[in-house]
Amino acid sequence: MDEVIARVAQAIAAAERILVITGAGLSADSGLPTYRGLGGLYNGHTAEGLPIEAALSGPMLQRDPALCWKYLAELGKACLGAQANAGHHAIAELQRRKPGCWLLTQNIDGYHRAAGSPMERVIEIHGELAPLYCQSCGAVDPELSEHLKRPLPPRCRQCAGVLRPPVVLFEEMLPEQAIARLYAELRQGFEVVLSVGTSASFPYIVEPVLRTRQAGGLCVEINPDSTDLSALVEVHLAGRALDVLPKLLSHI
Repeated sequence: MDEVIARVAQAIAAAERILVITGAGLSADSGLPTYRGLGGLYNGHTAEGLPIEAALSGPMLQRDPALCWKYLAELGKACLGAQANAGHHAIAELQRRKPGCWLLTQNIDGYHRAAGSPMERVIEIHGELAPLYCQSCGAVDPELSEHLKRPLPPRCRQCAGVLRPPVVLFEEMLPEQAIARLYAELRQGFEVVLSVGTSASFPYIVEPVLRTRQAGGLCVEINPDSTDLSALVEVHLAGRALDVLPKLLSHI
């Protein structure tokens, strides 16, 4: 393991353009539940008998905002109750050392921002939980934690419309700006791609890996378990990001 970490660290040290992709596994190390673990939903269904994907969907926010917000609030409380871990801080430090290091995250918890990652090189492909904004008049409301103590759904102070977070719910489109930014960087290419704590086989996760490998770059997965990505990468580092990433950094 140490030899492999040293080899990966050497490739990172020599690279100018690096992409770090992060998913729920990184924040799970902070104690944050994944969508399926939300509010004890280990079978993937809510108390109302709905799949969690239906409860946390764009159509549900329109049809029954109180129900959707019941589970958004669980997520919000979990995010506010935890904090960035050593993995987030190691990525932020790598970005400080490497001005060509970009971060693509599926996470909405804001921990990369809290750890100090330069936001001009962070692509939040699923948005984030704050600040809230009004669906009716567009007014911005930064008081997520205060709203979570009040009856749900949260309402706009100006027009009483339902507030929502700037996050991509199930059945909603990915933000065009984030997708455009990702593909603009992909066109320039990356020498190293690190996939951290994600098992997702979405095109925007797989494509950077495939493109980089085809161009002769190094693709590395950091995950305790094998995933759909494992067969596509050159190196699989089995372990938690908060353990593996600081070790990697210590070799650079």
